[in-house]
Amino acid sequence: MTIDNDHTDKDQTKLDSDESVKKSSLLDTINPPVFFTSGGLLIALLTFSVIAPEQSIAFFNGIKDYILTNFSWFYVLSVTLIFGFCIWLSVSPYGGLVLGEDHEKPVYSRSSWYAMLFAAGMGIGLVFYGVAEPLAHFRSPPVGDALSPEALTSALPLTYHHWGLHAWAVYAVIGLSIAFFTYRRNLPLSIRSCFYPIFGDRIYGWLGHFIDIIAVFGTLFGLATSLGAGAGSVSAGFHRLFDTPDTVGVQLIVIAVITGAATVSLVTGVDKGIKILSEVNMVIAGLLLLFVFLVGPTTYILDRFTEGVGLYFNDFVYRSFKLGQAGTTESNWIKGWSVVYWGWWVAWAPFVGMFVARISRGRTIRDFVLSVMCVPVVVTFFWFAVFGGTALSPELRPNILSTIQQAGSSADAVAVYAMLEQLPFAQILCFLAVIVVTIFFVSSSDSASFVVDMLTSGGHLEPPTWQRVFWATAEGATAAVLLYTGGEKVLSGLKAGVVSFGLPFCFLVLLMCYALFKALKEEDLSNQDNSENSDQDSETTA
Repeated sequence: MTIDNDHTDKDQTKLDSDESVKKSSLLDTINPPVFFTSGGLLIALLTFSVIAPEQSIAFFNGIKDYILTNFSWFYVLSVTLIFGFCIWLSVSPYGGLVLGEDHEKPVYSRSSWYAMLFAAGMGIGLVFYGVAEPLAHFRSPPVGDALSPEALTSALPLTYHHWGLHAWAVYAVIGLSIAFFTYRRNLPLSIRSCFYPIFGDRIYGWLGHFIDIIAVFGTLFGLATSLGAGAGSVSAGFHRLFDTPDTVGVQLIVIAVITGAATVSLVTGVDKGIKILSEVNMVIAGLLLLFVFLVGPTTYILDRFTEGVGLYFNDFVYRSFKLGQAGTTESNWIKGWSVVYWGWWVAWAPFVGMFVARISRGRTIRDFVLSVMCVPVVVTFFWFAVFGGTALSPELRPNILSTIQQAGSSADAVAVYAMLEQLPFAQILCFLAVIVVTIFFVSSSDSASFVVDMLTSGGHLEPPTWQRVFWATAEGATAAVLLYTGGEKVLSGLKAGVVSFGLPFCFLVLLMCYALFKALKEEDLSNQDNSENSDQDSETTA
């Protein structure tokens, strides 16, 4: 492994010696430009949303509409290029390089690693959209008639397109870049470090601060919208289980409880709180998945899964570049679904990428890319086949669609419970679903807070407790304030803002690919671990 001696020992501490990152007392573990700028802008945008909710919604939606009209092509092309870069990484001679010292063993066991990256990457979205999205595509397909046999056939492949290889390729590139420059080049664990081959020491100035601030905002607002969606799902679950009121007040209580639990988990650290939560939730989610698969229309689920995966790969290239003719129903559908998803994944990727990088020391590049891209995708596809396929089955579909139609604006939150209520042991299944949503809720919150902590501390692997508590509380308060002042409309506007933040970061991800390619060319491949797969399951500290 080759490491530039000019920036091996000094780079981790350079942020601390930079004039803009001077330390004193309570501030000795933060990067002031990133910490205070991010905090100040967060307060400003929150104030804007509280004082003028309608104007803030119009503002964010206006930016989103402009981006969807003029830059959909950029999102579609960029995400596809990123996927292609991941394929090259997995088959290139550099695949055997270890993210760390040569022959270094992975820090976490494979099972713990999979559990944490899956919970961070998709988490609550699988439960929230597991039923809602396939039904949405069945009710409103991009082409053809709604509720038709053709719409039924395309519902799962379209869902797979949004949650499949493209999404995880974005996560993989960012996570790999951060891990490579942190563990092989001894740079701070931060987004800015990925650009050292291009900008050199300028990453320690305001250029680097700007990059990290964009990443902080993508994480903060992405998490806030997820917290709002999660609160709605938990509240809907309690309403159907215990007939509690499904109101904003109940959702605020849910956010407060979840934020408290996430803070406790965060304070205990990755090795205890976050790892244990992820593993426990994988077990509970697995039991729920297995139970629905066995008591539901099993044969129909397997039919839909098999056909859906086949159609996904059959149309993969076509859909990867598809934009449709301007002004058509298909074009509007692609912009409203696919392009919004690409913006969402890109904006959410700094959080997932940094967290996955944090837990991936000791993995090889090939193991990292293939595992991050493929393992969660297989589980995700089967999850959607089980939950979405059950909801689409001819026997259960009419009652589920009727319940969703009655739910109105809460249809997405209610969808999974509407499906579970059609199965045997409905109360038990709904209760398990609430538990899974809640723990995913907590694990997403504490993981995102941990990432924001690292970004605002200049790349410290273990930020101080006060900072962890601060950002966990700030994220919960952001979701609560927005929900209280404007309800779902403001959160919807915030989601539009997340898609908008994704555009500049999408450009940065493409630069990141180039920087990583440039750095890999400097590596000495003679010492790489040729037996990479023989010891990747070794467990050292966790």
